[in-house]
Amino acid sequence: MSTQIAAKRPPTPRPGVYELYWEFAAKRQHIFYSRLAGEEGPWTDDLILQAYKFCNVYRALDRASQYLIKDICYQDESLDQADRLFQIIAFRNFSKIETWEALKKVLGHSPTLCDLADGALERALTVIVAGHKDIYTNAFILCANDAYGRGRKHLNHIELFKHMFFGEDIAGKIISAKSLQEVYELLHRFPLYGDFMSYQTAIDINYSDLIDFSENDFTVAGPGALRGIHKVFEDLGDYTPAEIIRWMVEHQDQEFQRLGIGFKDLFGRKIHLIDAQNLFCETDKYCRVRVPDLASARQRIKTRFAPKSQAIDLFLPPKWLLTIPRATS
Repeated sequence: MSTQIAAKRPPTPRPGVYELYWEFAAKRQHIFYSRLAGEEGPWTDDLILQAYKFCNVYRALDRASQYLIKDICYQDESLDQADRLFQIIAFRNFSKIETWEALKKVLGHSPTLCDLADGALERALTVIVAGHKDIYTNAFILCANDAYGRGRKHLNHIELFKHMFFGEDIAGKIISAKSLQEVYELLHRFPLYGDFMSYQTAIDINYSDLIDFSENDFTVAGPGALRGIHKVFEDLGDYTPAEIIRWMVEHQDQEFQRLGIGFKDLFGRKIHLIDAQNLFCETDKYCRVRVPDLASARQRIKTRFAPKSQAIDLFLPPKWLLTIPRATS
């Protein structure tokens, strides 16, 4: 006698909000391509997108990710693998380009494990902090900043880096990892690395040539994505947040077509799990203005959009094998 496995109860989209997820993706991607082409703003007739700052549809296109990919992951080919990994991890913990540039200025070069070992990195950070510089971004909520008992966040990060690279050989373990999830789990073992930070850092490392896994192998829903998921769906059914994110990725072509929304992907690259996860976070922000009656722990968008005239100098991981048109003068 055979037994049948009951099908999962499907999630229930929230009418009028579910559609905004896909509409936002198309509008935000249109803005990216308009800016890439050098067009004058505003690049959208959506007043919310004109007024507030939103991340790109593809995480790799955002300012900090672009800097990481171009100026850290692929900048100095003479670096050994451990130093490259250290730079990627260290940069993500600050997530601030200005901090990295200040460190290079004080040290005379990009930080290395030698600078960590001989105290030069700690001294450089102390100099920057003493100049009343905010060395951290507010993009990520960092966990337990006194985990190593040194009182200051940056000093605890110094101890974290020493623990990771000198105490646990994180470089060797990550380079030998067999999956993106394993990289995530290796990072997650350390103090100061919660679910979201571990996932974001694993994605950063995966931009480099140190490891090479599909971004569709694994995902974790961050706090913003969870808020977005619960706005976009009235009920998740029997799906976990990670399964909801995967469903969106697997059905993107079908949903754009069904809704009659024109979406231009990234030079042939579809939305991946990390992008769909981020899109839920941005949809949550968008809905704070577009659908203010939806209950949320966050009621407003903090950052206004400030247009920059600087042209986009796009650089994406070479291993993605994307053909990027270059602007002609």
